[in-house]
Amino acid sequence: MRLRDLGITLGSGTPGIYNAITDVPGVRVGHYTLSQQRAEGAIHTGVTVIEPRAGSAHLQPCFAGVHVLNGNGDATGLEWIREAGLLASPIAYTNTHSVGVVRDALVAAEREMAKRHTYWCMPVVLETYDGVLSDIWGQHVTAEHVAAALSEARSGPVAEGNVGGGTGMICHEFKGGIGTASRVLSGEQGGWTVGALVQANYGVREELRVAGYPVGRVLDDVASPFKGASNVGEPGMGSIVITIATDAPLLPHQCTRLAQRASVGLARVGGGTEDSSGDIFLAFSVGNSNLPVANHGHPGAPTTALQMINNDYISALFLAAADAVEEAILNAMLAARDLAGCGSQALALKPERLLAAMQQVGWRPPVG
Repeated sequence: MRLRDLGITLGSGTPGIYNAITDVPGVRVGHYTLSQQRAEGAIHTGVTVIEPRAGSAHLQPCFAGVHVLNGNGDATGLEWIREAGLLASPIAYTNTHSVGVVRDALVAAEREMAKRHTYWCMPVVLETYDGVLSDIWGQHVTAEHVAAALSEARSGPVAEGNVGGGTGMICHEFKGGIGTASRVLSGEQGGWTVGALVQANYGVREELRVAGYPVGRVLDDVASPFKGASNVGEPGMGSIVITIATDAPLLPHQCTRLAQRASVGLARVGGGTEDSSGDIFLAFSVGNSNLPVANHGHPGAPTTALQMINNDYISALFLAAADAVEEAILNAMLAARDLAGCGSQALALKPERLLAAMQQVGWRPPVG
């Protein structure tokens, strides 16, 4: 179940075919999910990978930019993006204590996949904390799991909810996880596509908003994972990491501006105000398809011809990014399933309960 299946739409934009980040040409997503109930502690975790360019274009960098709304989180590879404006590897989502092993596995995969002629790679790995529902101290994600996620990376529909890196995540005190959405601009606006993929693990229940309606205020009858006997953590703890992709030809500073608009989508749902949340956003563009592969010691031509969007056309991309992020977060919650582990339970936001809450605060379903 996704948000649009309930007759709830956000903004006036048009989604892509899959309403997913994979609507951006060449972008692929893969998951590996670990979910086991054990007497000594449940394992509900995994890894999700985003490949910016598929197939023979794998080696080619993308222009990219980063925005950190609140830095209570960690990531690898972001400093080089800030410095050079280049993304030259897959992006991975996982849990807080598995960042290192996932980063090392991506380095090994780059070495084997491409037999690169460069001297190094700097993978991007983003994290959120799943220790309320999963044995995070066990560091159960392995290099083999990363390799499996890479091998499963596909275009087309993207699995959401309790999958990959989002398996053990909590959002607005409901079960959270992986979510995605996209928007396609009109021909007059350039015809480009913007897609978002989130790992949602943040938020206070009463702040939840859907299409602008404050539904969280009337959902207090659904049990919170932070109010059980285990007394683990507090509402609002966690993080959200977001990747925005587009085929619009953006330069690095424009990618940074696009990444900033993830904050707008997050705020619409009721997030972005917690000290204990790591809110880290990345945007990349596949629009310039001729960026040279770094080849130290054997440089190519001294210049590269590029395209860029004129600022008169960039506002439509900003709106599309905000809309896609907002919808992706809600898709993550609706796709999720109830999950128990480590003495806590996170209940999913059931579609029928959401619809009832929406009508209770004044929303009415569309006619026809």
